[in-house]
Amino acid sequence: MPDTDPDTNWYGPDVATFGDRVAAAREAAGMTQSVLARRIGVRVATLRHWENDVSEPRANRLSMLAGLLNVSMMWLINGEGDGLDAPDAATELPVGAADVLPEMALVRKEMSQGAKRLGVLEKRLRALLREPSDD
Repeated sequence: MPDTDPDTNWYGPDVATFGDRVAAAREAAGMTQSVLARRIGVRVATLRHWENDVSEPRANRLSMLAGLLNVSMMWLINGEGDGLDAPDAATELPVGAADVLPEMALVRKEMSQGAKRLGVLEKRLRALLREPSDD
């Protein structure tokens, strides 16, 4: 059974992605995607890609994001440092949601590990394909 410890770092690297943290900080700041995108000087589609973990901002935009959202750059990157606190425990979740969230975090972690493993295998295959054959 996944860890259901209430002290879990909701925004840590094993639980949340960069995009999750950007979206949470934006919502906590009371901004829509279009407002934040305009203030940073990017298209809404670009911000959407950041929040959906399709891409990440360059350092200058990351710095602007952190400043506008009142969080540290390190918190946006890895969930450590000055950022948001875990959601209020008094917030009522739908029945069963508390069981689903840790399981989702576990699946996300497994997928990330699988993606890293796939990258290693891809590098090995590319190296093998570049080697001259013994024909």
